[in-house]
Amino acid sequence: MRKILLDFMWVGLAGSLGAMARLGVSRLFSWSDYPLGTLLINVTGSLFLGWFMMLIGERVIVSDTVRLAVAVGFVGAYTTFSTYMFESDKMIQDGSWWRATGYLVASLALGLIAVRMGAILGRQTSVLIHWMAR
Repeated sequence: MRKILLDFMWVGLAGSLGAMARLGVSRLFSWSDYPLGTLLINVTGSLFLGWFMMLIGERVIVSDTVRLAVAVGFVGAYTTFSTYMFESDKMIQDGSWWRATGYLVASLALGLIAVRMGAILGRQTSVLIHWMAR
């Protein structure tokens, strides 16, 4: 029971940091009528998650609590599928079908590329850490 409570506490703390980071990035792009902030948030979140999960899967040992806090808490609160869908629907409702399609496709393609790049960087980071530990 104690571990479950600690997991919830750390996920909540990391989630609050992720949510604040998301708000900060969103505000940086509030000048744009195109959802650049959401696109950047989801792409950088994918990059980071790919890096982190590959890093801990290769050689860097972290506890389940840390993995949950970072992956579920921070990245889960930082990235946003619902806002991505809401913004896409708004473009469609406004008659901007091509703009919405471009946003949907760009978000998916860039997200997949980012998670793959993150995994490659994570693998390289784990090799570097292993080499430095010798």
